[in-house]
Amino acid sequence: MKRKTLYSRAKRARAETERPSPDSPFHDDWFEEKRGPGLFATGWARFSGWLDRKNLRNAAFSTALVLLAVGLTLVLLGGWRHFNPGPREYTQWDIDNAVKNTLDNTPPGPDQTTMAAAIIAPSLVRVEGFMSPERRAELEKKAEEEARAEAKKEGRRFVAPKKEEDAKTADAKPDAKPSADATGSGVVISERGDILTNLHVIRTTDRWEITFWDGSKSDAILVSMQPENDLAVIRPRRQPDDLKPATMASTRDLNPGDTVVASGFPFGIGPSVSSGVVSGLKREFADPDNKEKPKMTNLIQFDAAVNPGNSGGPLVNRDGEVVGIVTAIYNPSGARVFAGMAFAVPIENAARAVGDNPL
Repeated sequence: MKRKTLYSRAKRARAETERPSPDSPFHDDWFEEKRGPGLFATGWARFSGWLDRKNLRNAAFSTALVLLAVGLTLVLLGGWRHFNPGPREYTQWDIDNAVKNTLDNTPPGPDQTTMAAAIIAPSLVRVEGFMSPERRAELEKKAEEEARAEAKKEGRRFVAPKKEEDAKTADAKPDAKPSADATGSGVVISERGDILTNLHVIRTTDRWEITFWDGSKSDAILVSMQPENDLAVIRPRRQPDDLKPATMASTRDLNPGDTVVASGFPFGIGPSVSSGVVSGLKREFADPDNKEKPKMTNLIQFDAAVNPGNSGGPLVNRDGEVVGIVTAIYNPSGARVFAGMAFAVPIENAARAVGDNPL
C-alpha cells in the first residue's frame, strides 16, 4: 500500500548557507562581521573563571567589601578634616613673623632716660638754706676781716663796704617769707630720711628747709660732713609716709660713653632733668673760687647740662640708680654756667659720709 506523504506543520528554517538575494533588504546585515565580547568583558570572565578554579570568589568578594569600607571611611574622614581642620600647628617661621608684626605695629615705649628720671623723682629733694641775723653778721664780720688783711698785705687803705639794708622795709608785709640764701638739691638715701647734698650748699647757712617730691616741707638738721668730697648729710625733722629712698649702684660697672641722667633744681627751677654720657672717670678738680679747698680726686666727668642749683643732686644710670652726687661745673671763662663739663662724686665716696658703705 502506498504510504501517504507526511508534511511537517513547522515552517522549514532557512538554511544557514542560503543567502538572500542582492535585492533583499537583509542583504547588508548578512554580510556584517559578527563581533565577539569586548576586552573588559573577556578579562572579567577570565578573572571570574580563575577565582572559581581557585575557590577564591567568596574571599575576594569579602576583601573587596573590606577595601571598599576602608576607602569610604578614609573619604569620610578626609572630608570631615577638610571642614574641621582643628588647631593649626605653628612653625618657627609663623612665630618669627608674628613677633616681627607685633614689634612693627607696637608704639615705642618711653626712652630709658625718661624711665631713669621717673625712678629717681620720688627721692629727689630741694634744699634751701637760710641765714639767721647772727649768722649773717658773723659772715659779714669774717669777710671784712679777710678784706682788711688783704688790703694791709697789699699796702693799700681798707674801705669798709656799706652794710646792706634790712630786707624788711616799712612797706614790706610782716608775714612775708624770706628768700633763700642758698638753693641746691639732694637725694634721700635711707629709710631714716637721710639726705645727701653738697657741703657748699649748706655751709654758709644755719637753717635748712627740705621740699619733698609731693610738695611737703620740713626743717632739717646737720648729721655729718665730708669736706674732702664736698658732701654733707642732713636729716628732715618730718618726712612723708611714703618716702622712697634711692637705689645706689657701684661705679665699677660705669664706663665712658654710658648714659647718665642728672636731676635737680638749677637756678632754683625744677625739678629739672638733663641727660648725657660719662665723659671720663677718676678726674681731678680744684675749685678756682676757693684756693684753700683741697683738690678733689676720683671724680666722674659727664656732659649732662647742670648749673648752680644742681649741686647735691643725684647722677643716675639708665636704671635710675644713683652712681654719683653732682658737685661742680667747669667753665674756663669763669662764668658760673654750664660749658659742657661737670663733675660728680662717686657714690662709694658719698656713702662713707653717711657712716657706712652699703656697696
